[in-house]
Amino acid sequence: MKFLKLLFSAGIGWWMFGPIGGILGMIIGNMINVEVSNQPFSKQRDGFVASMLVLMAAVMKSDGRVLKSELEYVKLHLTKLLGPDQTAQALIVLRDILKKDIPLHDVCHQVRVNMDYNSRVQLIHLLFGLGKADGALTANEVQTIHTIAVNLGVSESDYQSLLNMFYDNIDGAYKVLEIASSATDEEVKKAYRKMAVRFHPDKVNHLGEEFQESAKEKFQKVNEAYEKIKRERGMV
Repeated sequence: MKFLKLLFSAGIGWWMFGPIGGILGMIIGNMINVEVSNQPFSKQRDGFVASMLVLMAAVMKSDGRVLKSELEYVKLHLTKLLGPDQTAQALIVLRDILKKDIPLHDVCHQVRVNMDYNSRVQLIHLLFGLGKADGALTANEVQTIHTIAVNLGVSESDYQSLLNMFYDNIDGAYKVLEIASSATDEEVKKAYRKMAVRFHPDKVNHLGEEFQESAKEKFQKVNEAYEKIKRERGMV
C-alpha cells in the first residue's frame, strides 16, 4: 500500500517505537513488507501523520461512538493533505486503530518528546476541527482534546486560543488573540501581530507543503478574530 510504504520511506522513525508503534506496528506489519530505505524524506512528516491518526482515533472514541460526519471530515481533510489514493489507505489504518485501546497519556508523552512545539499546536487545531465536524464540540471531545493538549505540553493560553477559533462570538475573538476584552486598541494590535507570528504557516513548513496549507486555516482564524474585534470597536 503506497500510503504505508510512504510512512517508511525515511526508515523506521521514532513513532514506530513506544505506544504509537505498539498500536500501528501490527496493523502495518500485516499489510506490507517493510523495506527500510535511505531516501531523503521528512521524518517529522512521518511522525506527524502517524500521531495524527492515533490522536484522531482517541477523539472520535471519546463520546462512545464514531459518527459518519467525523469519518467524512477525516476523509476530506486527509485528501487535501495526502491525495485520494493515500487517504483511502489511511482510512483503513484509522478504522483498525479505532478498534484498539489507546494509552493516551503514554502516546502524548511520546509525541511531546519527539515533536516540536508548533507541530503539536497544529495537531490540536486539527483535533478541534474533527470534533466540530458534526456541527458542535461535545463536552467529552473538549475534555479529551484538553487532556491531549496538557500532555503534549501545549500552553493553556494557546489551547484556549485554538478552542475559541471554533466559536463565532466576540468573546471568543479576544481569546483567540489571548487578550481580555478590556485591552486597549493598541494592545489589540500588538496581540494580533504576536499571534500572527506565532501561528504563521511557515512555523510548520518542515512538515511539507500539504500540511502548511492546513496551517493556513489556523492563521486565517487569527485574522478573522482581529477583524471581528476591529468592527466591534470601530477601529481603523
